Amino acid sequence: MNTIDQPILFVGGGNMAYAIISGAIHAKSIQKESVGVIEPQTNRHELFDNVFTSIQDASGWLDAFDKPAVIVLAVKPQMLQEVSKSIGELLESLSYTPMVISILAGIKIDKIESSIQSISHIIRVMPNTPAQIGQAMSALAASSETTDLEINLATQLFSSIGQTIHIPEDLMDPFTAIAGSGPAYLFYLAEGMIEAARQLGFDKHQSQIIVRQTLLGSSMLLDRSPDLPGSLRTRVTSKNGTTEAATNTLDESGTMDAIVRAIHAARHRGAELGKM
Repeated sequence: MNTIDQPILFVGGGNMAYAIISGAIHAKSIQKESVGVIEPQTNRHELFDNVFTSIQDASGWLDAFDKPAVIVLAVKPQMLQEVSKSIGELLESLSYTPMVISILAGIKIDKIESSIQSISHIIRVMPNTPAQIGQAMSALAASSETTDLEINLATQLFSSIGQTIHIPEDLMDPFTAIAGSGPAYLFYLAEGMIEAARQLGFDKHQSQIIVRQTLLGSSMLLDRSPDLPGSLRTRVTSKNGTTEAATNTLDESGTMDAIVRAIHAARHRGAELGKM
């Protein structure tokens, strides 16, 4: 994988920005010297190298590069309006049309354009929290102005922290409901399994070990096997056995339908948030 040689400026230094930066540096997709971060909270500054408290402070850092910059919007979605004026001024001060990557959940490309009052080459990306360990699932949706070169650059950046897919923007809310919220569904299952283990006589430490390794091993098997999840489940389920007793109880409780309804609810909420 070639190293991205353009400067990358992150607007926001939260956990996801840190996961992307640290993961991409570790994968040698970017160099730390070419990454800047705008983060007003000084208690976060020790995590980054080229860190600034305001957008104005970062403009001088960008001027030192002879290549077009990539701007990554990594603030909380509700902060877009607060920072939009400064971002717009920064973009206007540049002698080129920059590439803008947004990881703002629920915020559509046209809203970003209208907020910063700039027609930029915008790519919307939704990574999920396993980015923290280089195992993210990210979806990319690009504006019509974006070039193939820019799309390839964004793909390279996010592929360094996991897997990526390209989707039309109207599938971003469903993707968020499945992959963005997905880790919480697994953690929810883990909570229930740990509670059952405690009720059945295992202590807290034993319960944690049993459930964590079971879910880890099962996830790895699912990843490495060419078979569909239903086929893998069937292999574990003996006729009139313990697993069948468990899955019958889940079926009687409508668990499969509840999972599907939950994801639809997450998708619906994402669409609502995008309109705010």
